[in-house]
Amino acid sequence: MNFIEANGAKIPAIGLGTWELRGRTCARLVEQALRLGYRHIDTAQVYENEREVGEGLRGSGVRRDEIFVTTKVWTSHFAPHDLERSAKESLVRLRLAEVDLLLLHWPNPQVPLSETLGALARVRQLGLARHIGVSNFTVALIEEAVAACPEPLVCDQVEYHPYLDQTKVREACARHGMAVVAYSPVAKGRIKSDQALLRIGDRYRKTAAQICLRWLVQQNVAAIPRTSKLERLSENIEIFDFELSDEDMREISEMGSANRRLTDFAFAPKWD
Repeated sequence: MNFIEANGAKIPAIGLGTWELRGRTCARLVEQALRLGYRHIDTAQVYENEREVGEGLRGSGVRRDEIFVTTKVWTSHFAPHDLERSAKESLVRLRLAEVDLLLLHWPNPQVPLSETLGALARVRQLGLARHIGVSNFTVALIEEAVAACPEPLVCDQVEYHPYLDQTKVREACARHGMAVVAYSPVAKGRIKSDQALLRIGDRYRKTAAQICLRWLVQQNVAAIPRTSKLERLSENIEIFDFELSDEDMREISEMGSANRRLTDFAFAPKWD
């Protein structure tokens, strides 16, 4: 497995996203993914599946210190005491002593960012999370967060796929030694029938999804595709045996624009 290194963290380049995975299905997929060689599992408080993710971790038989586990604190728990308490509750549900990465799930302008980041840093100092970071943060918010946080932030987890240009966020992260972790990396399945990606895939004997994930990893971006299909699990991780040419990388990058975002909410920040 390849790793993305950022401010002391080694993040496995491909992980399993678990959004919308529930119950037995979730536990089974996490277990299966780990048996196939995945070493990065991503969950969140708001997914309501931390308990099942924990079951999958234990069921896999893979040693805890080989697995990189991420969870995210929901925005209603950003007040300092609340954040620490909710982080501990996540650990109880996961049945872990610590997570590898704890993220703020979305920005929350109702609570001063410096207070939230102070609490997030404290969670790391207490040994509840090995690393901390943010998710869905814009360039301006990244700058503010880095300046306000007493501990290093290791990533910004954002929507990123060939249709969405994230150059500005990537550059901001690079300036601060942070990684980008891409959610919805295959554009919620929309890239499967993309003619350009299929054409490039033919050359490498790979699927459009594999081309897409390889494109991310070659930019030093970690990707966390979610799937509920076992055959897709093995497909998504089989991207380390080939390399895209500079020309292919450029062609895929040129598909992107700023307004092709698939995950957007009324509470979202003003995007770059």
